[in-house]
Amino acid sequence: MAMMEHCRIIDLPRHNDPRGNLSVVEGGIHVPFDLERVYYLYDVPGGSARAGHGHVELQQLIIAMSGSFDVIVDDGYERKKFHLNRSYYGLYIPKLMWREVENFSSGGVCLVMASTKFDKSDYYYDYDEFAAMVQQRGGNESQS
Repeated sequence: MAMMEHCRIIDLPRHNDPRGNLSVVEGGIHVPFDLERVYYLYDVPGGSARAGHGHVELQQLIIAMSGSFDVIVDDGYERKKFHLNRSYYGLYIPKLMWREVENFSSGGVCLVMASTKFDKSDYYYDYDEFAAMVQQRGGNESQS
């Protein structure tokens, strides 16, 4: 079974208030992993793309904190595009996935919550090598 079925939009809790709204993300509760690292992409020129790479173990939750962008996920068998434009929706991306972030709106901010600290050995930057590795593993590893 391919990993694509595990990619999904998570509707994060929203606390509406006339003074401003608040959303919460807690590792192991709202996302199926403990948070080890948080980073964000910003000042990306409108229409630009970022982050064409794959991960072996890393899981992610991606949120459009401001503006919008598209996230393309690929499990070595199938590709799917998600359009993110609400700060209370997070895209969960399991391990063994390739991802690309593109079509940034002007002022778009992409927040990424990750399951591991940075580990260069977890990254694949060549799609063909990534797809071959996933297909060799059978693409059916269960989630941790």
